[in-house]
Amino acid sequence: MANVKISKKIWWGIKSLWYFIWGNLFAVFIYDRKYLKGRHFESKYWGIGAKGWEWVYRNFPYQAFLGINSGVPWPVVPQSRIGNYKNIEFHPDNLDNFQSFGVYFQAIGAKIIIGEGATFAPNVGVITANHDLYDPDIQAEGREVRIGKKCWIGMNAMIMPGVVLGDHTIVGAGSVVTKSFPDGYCIIAGNPAKVIKTL
Repeated sequence: MANVKISKKIWWGIKSLWYFIWGNLFAVFIYDRKYLKGRHFESKYWGIGAKGWEWVYRNFPYQAFLGINSGVPWPVVPQSRIGNYKNIEFHPDNLDNFQSFGVYFQAIGAKIIIGEGATFAPNVGVITANHDLYDPDIQAEGREVRIGKKCWIGMNAMIMPGVVLGDHTIVGAGSVVTKSFPDGYCIIAGNPAKVIKTL
């Protein structure tokens, strides 16, 4: 039993060192270091064993060679899409939101601002611009989306253009958020989303 524990620790150490070395090497080529810091890149072993380096290692080939989310200066899983990354603002501690499958951030014509500690489940969509109501070939004007601190966006939820969510807003799975809830501290759900509980 003791040999199994030692073997697991050795294997963990080898993997962690591998991700750390290659992650740092890959990061030089396509990622901006301002995103490669914070809780996902810290560990008691000078960063070795931090999950962030594994994200860099695993996502690099898709972004650098296959053109999936190319140009985005932080690691993003290939199953998610980032549109106009220059309009997306977030704290480095929120990098885990870009490691979840099916997440779609479309920041055309306006910013998406994500508060520190906000959490996104898989298949969440956040969009700043829709199609014109009278001609779907025309892109409507973008409107900024703001998501407050410590918000939690449930699986398959959609945040529509112009929405502002105050701090500590929980969005129920499958909800479509078409209007703002700037006061926060609430649970919203439904299509269109409405307050079902205050916190």
